This record gives sequence, structure tokens and C-alpha cells, in this order.
Amino acid sequence: MTSAGTARLPGPARQTVRLPGIVLGVGLGGFVDGILLHQLLQWHHMLSSTDHDHIGVKYYDPHTVSGLEMNTAWDGIFHTVCWVAVIAGLGILYARVTEHRRAVWASRVLWGWILAGWGLFNLVEGLVDHQILGIHHVHGGPYQGWWDAGFLAFGALLLGVGHLVRRGAAAPVPAVAAREDARPV
Repeated sequence: MTSAGTARLPGPARQTVRLPGIVLGVGLGGFVDGILLHQLLQWHHMLSSTDHDHIGVKYYDPHTVSGLEMNTAWDGIFHTVCWVAVIAGLGILYARVTEHRRAVWASRVLWGWILAGWGLFNLVEGLVDHQILGIHHVHGGPYQGWWDAGFLAFGALLLGVGHLVRRGAAAPVPAVAAREDARPV
């Protein structure tokens, strides 16, 4: 551990966590979106703006029982994709990191990549679903453009913060030093 309380990862482990960190971030970011915006705040569902979409999907009014049923089914598909991303990220991480696993979970490198993955989720989902397809917006109504822009800005911020967190991580430590750090004092 460093004096700042963050674990140091050996050089190879720092590169190894990039893909699983991004995949975990995409899945976890999707869960935050689905749980917070779809379920708790109920600002939108997957198909809640298809009356104004750009691809001609049938409108399922989320304020009717049948419309809410269809939107909820599509929200379930969305959550399934998020769940698969989290499981895949954990599987890739477990397969790639065979040593220093505790240090990996405590490292700023992994958490930086997870934040970057969440930001990537927001950017892609915001551009594809909100802008290109128009199947839903963050919060419909007169200010929906501002809400959508804020979602994209938040994604860019997460991507930047993830990069800073990752870049600010402690330098790699030789294997001998890592073993010495693990000994109780």
C-alpha cells in the first residue's frame, strides 16, 4: 500500500485491468442509469420517446398499462445486457489477474478504468439512444435537450476523471517490494 492508502500494482497487472475495468464500468454505469433513471425517478424507459423517435418504432405510452409493460420488458432486456457486462468484466478480470488480486481491487488503476467505462457507457448510450435513434431522453419535456446534453457532459467528465484517477495511481513496484509490503509489521 502507498502512503495515500491505494494499492500498488505490478507493471503487467496495470495493463491487464484495462479491458475488464472498462467492461465493468459499462455494466455498472448501465445499472446506475437503469435503476436511478428508469426505476426510481421514472424519468424514462427504453421506448418512452418512440412517438418522436427517428426510426419509426411503435409508440408504447409509459402512462398506460400495456405501454408500461412493453417499456418494462425492454428495461429488463437493458438490465440483462448490463448484468452480462458485469459478469463478463469480472470473468475477464479473474482470468487475467492471477496474483495480487486484493491489490487490484484496491488500486486506482482498476477504478480509473471502471469510471472511464461508465463514462463511455454514457457517451455511447446518450449519442445512440437519445440523439441518433431518439427512442428515449434522459428527462422528457421542454428541457429534454439540456438533460441529454448534461448526460453527455457527465459521461465526458467520468471519462476524464477515470483517466486522471488511473494516471495518478502509484508507480509499479518490483515483485520483491510487493512481497515486503505484504508482510505484517
